[in-house]
Amino acid sequence: MTHPTRIAKVDLPDLDTLSDETRAYLQLCEEKLGLVPNVLLSYTINEAKLKTFSRFYNELMLGDSPLSKLEREMIAVVVSSCNHCYYCLVAHGQAVRALSGDPELGEMLVMNYRAANLPGRQRAMLDYAWKLTEDPHAIGDADREALRAEGFSDREIFDVTDTAAFFNYTNRVAHGIDMAPNREYHAMNR
Repeated sequence: MTHPTRIAKVDLPDLDTLSDETRAYLQLCEEKLGLVPNVLLSYTINEAKLKTFSRFYNELMLGDSPLSKLEREMIAVVVSSCNHCYYCLVAHGQAVRALSGDPELGEMLVMNYRAANLPGRQRAMLDYAWKLTEDPHAIGDADREALRAEGFSDREIFDVTDTAAFFNYTNRVAHGIDMAPNREYHAMNR
């Protein structure tokens, strides 16, 4: 078994050399998603980190949170837009299209989230995520108070921060190894 297309500009192990547990996980992804995200294939270079990354990602994006799955994906896209992360813009832009049922929303968030007609709560959330990405040391009490004024609880503020921070990390990894998005994402949910 070999990698179907270019995934990243680092040498990845042949899939046949991976542990049974990792191969089973990748097969499960293929069955559930119809593809294995290239980010997961990239992490096969270190199976322990793949396991940690997957567990953290699944808890952050699919686990219990007062933020909706759509809101978490919106944060992922806006952070990735600020960072110009091609991989995450394509992958998470598709997730926004899928969760919202609105292909235009996904495109607006990729290009300029301020062009989207969003409720004040989501606008404040994305303004905060953008600022935390672009100028993190400038975040202060006024920024958290702006979220509270839109009804965000402290737990929600933490979850917005945690999600934005995670995607700043993943954007750096994607840039560093020149990770390519799966081609399938481009056509999905249009």
